Amino acid sequence: MKAKAKSQYLWGLFLLGLCLLNYPLLSVYNIQEKWSGIPVLYFWVFFFWLLIIILTYWIIKKTDSSKNAQ
Repeated sequence: MKAKAKSQYLWGLFLLGLCLLNYPLLSVYNIQEKWSGIPVLYFWVFFFWLLIIILTYWIIKKTDSSKNAQ
C-alpha cells in the first residue's frame, strides 16, 4: 500500500470514528437497558472505540508488510 493510500484510509477511518462516536448515532443507544450489567451506551462506545483501534492497526500493519515485501 502506498503512503498516499494509507493516508486516505486513515482519514476515512477518522471520519468513520467521528460519525460513530458523535451525538446523533450514540443517542440511539442511550437507553435504560443493560447488557450483562453494562449500560448499552457504554457497550457501544467501547465497541466502536475498539473497532477503530483494530482497523487502524490493520491499516498500519498492511502498509508495513507491503514495504517489507519490496
